[in-house]
Amino acid sequence: MPSESQIPIASQDASKRFAGRLALFYGATFGTMGTHLPFFTVWLKAVGIDASWIGIISAVPALTRFTVLPFVTGAAEKRYSLRGALTVAAFATALGFAVIGTQYLPLAVLLAYAATCALWTPMLPLTDAYALRGVARYGLNYGPMRLWGSAAFVAGALVCGLLVDIVAARHLIWVIASIAALGAIASLGLQPLERPKPAPAAVQGATSLLRDAGFVAIIVASALTQGSHAAYYAFASITWQGLGLSGLTIAGLWVLGVLAEIVVFALSPRFTLQPSTLVVIGALSAVARWSITAQEPSLAVLSVVQLAHGLTYGITQVGIMGLLVRHVPIHLMARGQGYLAACGGVVSMTASILSGVVYARCGAGVYYMMAAMALVAASVMWCARHKVSHQPQRAASGG
Repeated sequence: MPSESQIPIASQDASKRFAGRLALFYGATFGTMGTHLPFFTVWLKAVGIDASWIGIISAVPALTRFTVLPFVTGAAEKRYSLRGALTVAAFATALGFAVIGTQYLPLAVLLAYAATCALWTPMLPLTDAYALRGVARYGLNYGPMRLWGSAAFVAGALVCGLLVDIVAARHLIWVIASIAALGAIASLGLQPLERPKPAPAAVQGATSLLRDAGFVAIIVASALTQGSHAAYYAFASITWQGLGLSGLTIAGLWVLGVLAEIVVFALSPRFTLQPSTLVVIGALSAVARWSITAQEPSLAVLSVVQLAHGLTYGITQVGIMGLLVRHVPIHLMARGQGYLAACGGVVSMTASILSGVVYARCGAGVYYMMAAMALVAASVMWCARHKVSHQPQRAASGG
């Protein structure tokens, strides 16, 4: 990427403006996730929904990733309207969580949540596609922009963790809805981007991405590694609450992981390892993390293990984004992100449903299943490393 001194002053100003507004939107978006991931299932339990239904409801975001999401990302790409799609999705998400808060029957919550997730889940791949276009346009680094999302996740988790000890758990949904409303407002400030110009040598059809063995290996390895977090996302807070931990302690455990993730994103411009190697490191770290978590360690050990989130999620994300910049032409980035999210959705939905069944019978033993998924991910990327690590960037890839 070009150094800042090589970019014209006007472009430097535009670059800083783009990065600042995107960082704000990442913050608002992940602030919603910071309240949702640790405490949405706590709210579900508080309104009387049992573990089996929680597993099913928790699978909804993953389901929409491989059903609705590819159509949303594809439509946004065809119309060159990433910014517009993000704004619509952000407002729909805020409204959706407000509607969910009025429901208490499992089926009603499921249907309202499904409608909300239909536009909420495309937001992250669309935002990443928008960000990678900025990377190509302005010579920016992905990690330093993305870390603000992680920082906001920390803030959201801490705020919700404090509130869970003050207000009744059945009111937590309104905290989530409020942060989502801030995301809708922040979306209005996103900066328009020029329409990308595909070069003649670029891949002609989006479906040809799926005939690229390297691209398939990337999305499968990502899906398995990130999908191995399914039991953690669905049942960690419930398990910790059952062990007598306070809401603030639970939030603190989530925060430890995200702080490690922030450090990884901040340091990512200095990484010299191949992106494929980063993905293998992330997957093997997940094997170790879930194997230890399955043994229900003490709070002190668990606190240390939580720091591995910087590897299991953070370094995996940096590696995957680096591989996508190499493999996906910039004018197909939204579609490529859609395929990535869709593959992840299939795996995460399956893992979430199975984790609900296994957790009901085996408790923390469910994490052994997550460790096995991560081991397969490491094997896939290791076997494909020569296909994905040394391929030069394609024309119009924006790298």
